[in-house]
Amino acid sequence: MKIKALASFLFSLGFIALQGQNPNMNYNKFKQLNEELPTPNVYRTASGAPGEEYYQNYANYTMDIVLDDEKATITGSEKIHYVNKSPDDLEYLWVQLDQNVRAQDSDSKLIDSFEIPDSIDNDTKKRYLAYLANRVQFDFDGGFKIMEVTDANGKPLSHTINKTMMRINLPTPLKSGGDYTFNIKWWYNINDRMEIGGRSGFEHFEENDNRLYTIAQFFPRMAVYNDVEGWQNKQFLGRGEFALPFGDYDVKITVPEDHVMGATGMLQNASDVLSAEHLARWEKAKTAKEPMIIISQAEAEANEKTKATGTKTWHFKAENVRDFGFASSRKFIWDAMGVEMSDGRNVIASSLYPKEGNPLWEKYSTWAVAQTLETFSKYTFDYPYPIAYSVHTARIGMEYPMICFNFGRPNKDGTYSDRVRNGMVGVIIHEVGHNYFPMIINSDERQWTWMDEGTCSFVQYLTEQEFAKQPYAWEDYKGVFPSRRGPAKNIVNYMKGDKSTISPIMTNSESIFQFGNNAYGKPATALNVLRTAVMGEELFDYSFQKYAERWKFKHPTPADLFRTMEDASGIDLDWFWRGWFYTTDHVDIGVESFDKVEVDVTADDNLPTDKHIYQMRLNNVGGLPMPVIIEFEYVDGTKEKQHIPAEIWRFGDETSKVFMLDKEVAKFTIDPEELTADTDTSNNSWDKENGTNRSISN
Repeated sequence: MKIKALASFLFSLGFIALQGQNPNMNYNKFKQLNEELPTPNVYRTASGAPGEEYYQNYANYTMDIVLDDEKATITGSEKIHYVNKSPDDLEYLWVQLDQNVRAQDSDSKLIDSFEIPDSIDNDTKKRYLAYLANRVQFDFDGGFKIMEVTDANGKPLSHTINKTMMRINLPTPLKSGGDYTFNIKWWYNINDRMEIGGRSGFEHFEENDNRLYTIAQFFPRMAVYNDVEGWQNKQFLGRGEFALPFGDYDVKITVPEDHVMGATGMLQNASDVLSAEHLARWEKAKTAKEPMIIISQAEAEANEKTKATGTKTWHFKAENVRDFGFASSRKFIWDAMGVEMSDGRNVIASSLYPKEGNPLWEKYSTWAVAQTLETFSKYTFDYPYPIAYSVHTARIGMEYPMICFNFGRPNKDGTYSDRVRNGMVGVIIHEVGHNYFPMIINSDERQWTWMDEGTCSFVQYLTEQEFAKQPYAWEDYKGVFPSRRGPAKNIVNYMKGDKSTISPIMTNSESIFQFGNNAYGKPATALNVLRTAVMGEELFDYSFQKYAERWKFKHPTPADLFRTMEDASGIDLDWFWRGWFYTTDHVDIGVESFDKVEVDVTADDNLPTDKHIYQMRLNNVGGLPMPVIIEFEYVDGTKEKQHIPAEIWRFGDETSKVFMLDKEVAKFTIDPEELTADTDTSNNSWDKENGTNRSISN
């Protein structure tokens, strides 16, 4: 009887509070995403899993590549074996020509807008114009020079080049279940990354006149054909990256005989290209428990002082990868170690870097690769490939299967700041992590940058924190890594900024304002908030791992991620995806008032007489619904935390909550651990003794 009376009392208080809200009947923040998400079908189910008729096409490559160090050119020939697993007959095939982004007629130079401020002085204007001349209106003769396109028998094959895309005009449609083989020969001038930029290219070192090549997007690559868009043949404008099918690669690369190489896949002819001593070190390093030097700095310095006149051909093979990249230089120091996977396999973590990268790279690079493989494997699946390379470059980080190019260069005297060290470790973890997103969990980067950059940045954050706890990193980090992206508080300034220059996460790659915050920072933070403040680590980790397992070596879409997270957890998260991914709302939960409810209770009322009753009025100032996490501190010094689900906002942006507590409240704080990215914490707390919150009455 006492319980029923108490329930009736609380209901009446809640009803009175709700009446005062004037709830907006058009409040749609908890509306389901049925209209925004594609209709489930036989290819992609409502649960977020691949459907029973899911398919994907494959492209297998056999290539012979020549790197001419004197002319700085790439010449290549490739045989593409394309397999049509789709239910459709294909009248033509689309091939990506990414190097054409640097061609003289590239659209990329035309669409970028620039403005020279009137307020700057003449010297600054000249520097600005010099920058534009190099970056935008450069005279560099870039782009693929397609020499021939032929069928399997060597007969000319009709084709049409449209900027960064080439259409192969098939003589007869490629039937569903069929395959087609054709050949392409090409060459191009390699870009100087330090002069005109680029994800790949070379850096020239004036001392001893050497180049360090980090080469990718160097061959005509098949576009994706799938159930979502048909052909993904959106032009490459430079920002939106790539959509690529899986396949096997057999690649031979001819370089100067004194060059050292790393590439996608495993080296097939190590005994032909390595000295007996280096070969012995390489074999031992594969299973070493810590980084082992294969080519020392002293050996690399001696090697770069002279130039060989002959060439060597390095042979690499890779299975079930979506792309291929390589690095080549006579300047490389080389180290490696083994990383044991949970299934017992040994994977090689390896680094290539010039003396300019030391002592920083020798200290940390391969350890960072190893930690990335371990942590990403823990949260997704065991790394399936045999090797992962980290290669030193002066600028930009960029990823390809099994190999990535990473910045982080000390000063010439070998000293470096904490910022340089942290930046290098962070970028290595991020780029090696891209082996999972999108190299294996193969989302469409041309359309959705956040699906690879955001998810990778999220697990990067988890990896950085584990890295900082390791013995080899303890001296510098003491167990805590200063992660840029992931912690909720780090995204606050962006989310509360000028909404006219903020895009929803669900915006095409080429149309995003504030690219780094939108494509990397906010989605990474959203996933971390989802893990810590909404779902809880156990449910989130299981669901996220389920997404990774379902879509490894496949082509997921945003809907597949959203639906899998809900399907595997049993939590309706449509409100979360809508708020964080489809709007520019921000989190700002404010407490309008906190009042003790005085009730004259006697034993005859069948109510407990020893309870402290409080009513809290809350306002969702930022518009983005989130759970209300409250930590009460009582007069006796004890603390209690309550987690109120986000559904408390389902009727509007104003709500009330009645608390019946065993003890008298001395103070409370909303979001005490800063888990929700609340942009204004001045209205989050109350202190009875000091009356600290200006917006709260006692």
